[in-house]
Amino acid sequence: VYRGSVKDFQGFDANQDAEALYNAMKGFGSDKEAILDLITSRSNRQRVEICQAYKSLYGKDLIADLKYELTGKFERLIVSLMRPPAYGDAKEIKDAISGVGTDEKCLIEILASRTNQEIHDLVAAYKDAYERDLEADIVGDTSGHFKKMLVVLLQGAREEDDVVSEDLVEQDAKDLLEAGELKWGTDEAQFIYILGRRSRQHLRLVFDEYLKIAGKPIERSIRGELSGDFEKLMLAVVKCIRSKAEYFAERLYKAMKGLGTRDNTLIRIMVSRSEIDMLDIREVFRTKYEKSLYNMIKEDTSGEYKKALLKLCGGDDDAAGEFFPEAAQVAYRMWELSAVKVELQGTVQPAGDFNDDGDAQVLRKAMKGLGTDEAAIIEVLTKRSNAQRQQILKAYKAHYGRDLMADLKSELSGSLAKLILGLMLTPAQYDAKQLRKAVEGAGTDESVLIEIMATRNNQEIRAINEAYQEAYHKSLEDDLSSDTSGHFKRILISLALGNRDEGPENLTQAHEDAKKLADVSSNDSSDSLETRFLSILCTRSYPHLRRVFQEFIKMTNHDVEHAIKKRMSGDVRDAFVAIVRSVKNKPAFFADKLYKSMKGAGTDERTLTRIMVSRSEIDLFNIRGEFIDLFDKSLHHMIEKDTSGDYRKALLALCGGED
Repeated sequence: VYRGSVKDFQGFDANQDAEALYNAMKGFGSDKEAILDLITSRSNRQRVEICQAYKSLYGKDLIADLKYELTGKFERLIVSLMRPPAYGDAKEIKDAISGVGTDEKCLIEILASRTNQEIHDLVAAYKDAYERDLEADIVGDTSGHFKKMLVVLLQGAREEDDVVSEDLVEQDAKDLLEAGELKWGTDEAQFIYILGRRSRQHLRLVFDEYLKIAGKPIERSIRGELSGDFEKLMLAVVKCIRSKAEYFAERLYKAMKGLGTRDNTLIRIMVSRSEIDMLDIREVFRTKYEKSLYNMIKEDTSGEYKKALLKLCGGDDDAAGEFFPEAAQVAYRMWELSAVKVELQGTVQPAGDFNDDGDAQVLRKAMKGLGTDEAAIIEVLTKRSNAQRQQILKAYKAHYGRDLMADLKSELSGSLAKLILGLMLTPAQYDAKQLRKAVEGAGTDESVLIEIMATRNNQEIRAINEAYQEAYHKSLEDDLSSDTSGHFKRILISLALGNRDEGPENLTQAHEDAKKLADVSSNDSSDSLETRFLSILCTRSYPHLRRVFQEFIKMTNHDVEHAIKKRMSGDVRDAFVAIVRSVKNKPAFFADKLYKSMKGAGTDERTLTRIMVSRSEIDLFNIRGEFIDLFDKSLHHMIEKDTSGDYRKALLALCGGED
């Protein structure tokens, strides 16, 4: 099935189009609208024919005339469309290595994503256009392992056999693990050989096997073992093996997000993928970033340049509201990866040489007399487990007859005080306090209720119920009932029971559950829809729900999260989405919340503190890994940039390291 957005124009006449372009550029000024309408609605093959007809009719070079008549980004885009794909890639690479400096990102994008045939065509086009050898030019302009991998990719010799040997898959996964994680130093040659030569189908299975034996995705190991441009190139290769559409969707998003636009990247991808997989890229973009590529281009560009890009994009998926096979495959792969058992790991471990009396003395000294030694308090309390902090509380009381919590509250202030006092509560007491704050007073903080109730296991929920009753002399269920309403209340009450099934998946039941979730017959009331989702999402075990979600994708070509967003709204939608994301990948759920707490102007310190405190001994190390995978920056770096003073020091101590 053709997945490009630009197709052959029906009733095409090269001479007629050449004449139309000539007239659009004749005389004073040029008819840019006519030029962009014509060129963006013809396929590359047809544009090449127009160039030839133009030369035959007028004895002039069409590309030279377009360059003369047009300017800026619009000119670059239109001229790029006129070149055959291989010559377009050749021009991009020539520009990337000419002059001072090298555009490594351009080299990586092109050489990591092209097929064997496209690479062969590129090498030939480069030779024809510049009378130079592409490999020699790249070798002269790059160095080290980065250069070696580029040379391997330039051979266009990736295996193309779809027949996969299970033994070789296991061996390659083992070799990659031994070349990186299990080796002092890194055997880069092994990474180059396997990732540069094996077939796409084979490597997809290698990546799945690697996740099973290493307990982490290959991308995370590459980030830990490799560095610089070589690391970026290998990550691009892995992403393209997994899904080229997802790789290009991410490149397009990064080209437009934030201040300014990387127009060279935007033009290169929109032109080069317009007749290959633009529809797939659009679908993945819409799924991954919750907005259409069309709308992001519309918001980020202007003038004829914008109009031409939107024509190449080919449609607005926000308006269509559909979810398509390529996006479903990406979602399905994510569910499959989430089903692999990964060991959860906190960043705060029990101190090996723990002495509760000694720590109590250090804390007393830090708060005695004029001023407070915040650094000493941070050093002790962020380096002890919660169980050890409870022992320190008792030792402090026994030694000094004083309440350590009261002293800390008196000596500290602001965000640091909230963080340190949070660390001194047991996990159940801390969650109970956060829930109480969310429901007391005017208004309700639904996001806190959702975050805690959707992510805690049965044991944690039961402990929270006990702590809540003890601290506030009323049940959590009563407070939730009086402060919320409707389906949202029913979801919270169901979760607050702590009665989620804890058994393994049941394939037959999972298929039936998926059918229930997928049933959207028009005579169903909204009530029965929410009730069906509640009865499954709030009661089934995590392993079982993962299987339900996979069955749902197979059955509908939709991701269950997409279905929830499309059919529901408000707090009910947010609660169900949080449950789904928690089931799918809890560390990724918290990584996303941490990122949102710090991005943009201002910092949501309540959310930042709550997650750093509550996850520090459970899965904060995993959250760090997901954070850098999702946002290409470390949690440590973002905290360092977004916070200050002693609060920052305490957060960084909990974070536990720079990735």
